[in-house]
Amino acid sequence: MQQGQINVQTENIFPIIKKFLYSDHEIFLRYLVSNAVDATQKRKALIRVGEIEGNADGAQVHILLDAEAKTLTIRDAGIGMTEAEVDKYINQIAFSGATEFVEQFQEKYADKSDAKEAIIGHFGLGFYSAFMVADRVDIYSWSQRKDAVPVKWTCDGSPNFEMGAISEDDFKALGRTEDQLHGTDIVLHLGEDGTEFSEDARISGILEKYCKFMPVPVVFGTKTEYIDDPEGAKDEEGNVKRVPVEEPRIVNDTDAIWLKSPADLEDKDYLDFYRTLYPMNFEEPLFQIHLNVDFPFNLTGILYFPKLKKEMDLQRNKIHLYSNQVFITDNVENIVPDFLTLLHGVIDSPDIPLNVSRSYLQEDANVKKITAHISKKVSDKLAKMFKDDRADFEAKWQDIQVFTEYGMLMDEKFFERAGKFALYKDTEGTCRTMEELLEAVKEAHTDKDGNVVMLYTPDPEGQHGYVSAARDAGYTVLHLESPLTSHLIQKLEMGSGDTKVQFRRVDADIVDRLIPKEDAPESALTEEQQTALKEEFEGLVPDKAVYKVAFAPMSPTAPPITITQGEFMRRMKEQQRVGGGGMAMFGDMPDTYDLIFNANHPLVTSWAGSDAEARKPKVERAVALARLSQGLLVGEELTRFIAEGYDALGE
Repeated sequence: MQQGQINVQTENIFPIIKKFLYSDHEIFLRYLVSNAVDATQKRKALIRVGEIEGNADGAQVHILLDAEAKTLTIRDAGIGMTEAEVDKYINQIAFSGATEFVEQFQEKYADKSDAKEAIIGHFGLGFYSAFMVADRVDIYSWSQRKDAVPVKWTCDGSPNFEMGAISEDDFKALGRTEDQLHGTDIVLHLGEDGTEFSEDARISGILEKYCKFMPVPVVFGTKTEYIDDPEGAKDEEGNVKRVPVEEPRIVNDTDAIWLKSPADLEDKDYLDFYRTLYPMNFEEPLFQIHLNVDFPFNLTGILYFPKLKKEMDLQRNKIHLYSNQVFITDNVENIVPDFLTLLHGVIDSPDIPLNVSRSYLQEDANVKKITAHISKKVSDKLAKMFKDDRADFEAKWQDIQVFTEYGMLMDEKFFERAGKFALYKDTEGTCRTMEELLEAVKEAHTDKDGNVVMLYTPDPEGQHGYVSAARDAGYTVLHLESPLTSHLIQKLEMGSGDTKVQFRRVDADIVDRLIPKEDAPESALTEEQQTALKEEFEGLVPDKAVYKVAFAPMSPTAPPITITQGEFMRRMKEQQRVGGGGMAMFGDMPDTYDLIFNANHPLVTSWAGSDAEARKPKVERAVALARLSQGLLVGEELTRFIAEGYDALGE
């Protein structure tokens, strides 16, 4: 048996970092531009506190693409690096200079409030993402530290590098001017894996995605603008001519709206920003929540409530996650609570790590704290809207109902808070909270066992007969049409507290048994008559496995036959169709119905005293009519029934 030590060398690990650390190759540009912005911000901060001399006004980051030479340059006018700093931050992989800089800066200038600049600060592994697309990377850096020598660093993607002073030829080749002797150029010599990044459109797309709101202007290429002719030349109509001029194309908006105070913004500002984020979404949001927290963590952002209705899946992945105005992802599933993915907008926090995997984000303690806070802010906003203007809230309820119900199912704390504003509308259009609803219906809806039974329908028109019967009996029927209804009512039943609440759909049983009382009506048919007729009628139904025959005493004015579907099995199947609840076992089971004959209806009682052969066609026709009323008579049976009906008209 051989024994020894595993030898881990740079030669072994570098290809892993280079090839496999980042699944998305385009991410390299985000890191490099972030570093450039970071360096610019650091220089600005040091100038403000008098650490170095100079002027940081108008500082920009430039992205220079030479398609012919297959080079991509990221140029900044930042603080630059000395040879020692390059060795420390670049050669020692994953050593981040950001933390060190911030600690030293804050300690030294803690009393200078105007020196607090946002530092992105991610050296190390982020830089090495460049080798996913480049065969060689050159760094040229001019530090503003005293006596610093401009440094050049070159690496071909192997563990070997060269480092020395910048020559005069290097300086000329870069095209920097004499007044640009501070900052850093990172030059990527694009390889075979980076061919796509030699195209203007590809670079523009990446910058638009990741750098849209970075705090320092990012320039890529030029754009054509039309201005009045400087010499005042006029056209044939006597108007000053408009002449084209080429201007630097700034790809980002440094003045991010979510960093402003809500007091300085109007509804139009929020709407304009929404259209910037989602130019292809032509529906306006219902309202927005402006996040602005500085304790116990830093958090800013704007969340919009879209008109969701029932299109849950189509609305996901619309939240943009940022760290110090640097885009991280718009796939926030498993990062923020699932129900919050139905919202649109921006979340920005420096406490969210930038250069980590999604799995790390999911488990990060700061991310969890932030998302818990956002959930609370959302519920607080809804509660305030309900309290301040209930009529307006009720008008918006249809659009925010699915979101609210989803949150109630997915977040226990949100469920508790939602009790203050979650609404339940009845078939007459009245909206109530659960507390208000219990107060209104408790007396009439309490069954013999002390349970408060809530009756509901997903379709008042389609179930008109059942709804009418329940309302005639003095009951309130809720109109619950959400795709989450079956899950929600089960949650409400389990969390009803001291008051035992049950939900039953209006077609779950005959009206006299939906809310069982002590005084049940008596039957006009004897048990012997019911037993004999039941056996006979079972032979007349189309499918004994689907339709179960039963007799029940009802009002003589109630229909002779009522078709019901048991609450439990139907609810479980609904939950399975929507997803969740562990009800997969019910998915393939057939629908079953109770075919209940009214033992007090004159037609049914007349059958008890008639000849079996004589009543057979009448019973079959009555069963067909009952099935037709519920949309259960289909196919060949329906065609034949209609044909027989037309034939009867000619008799």
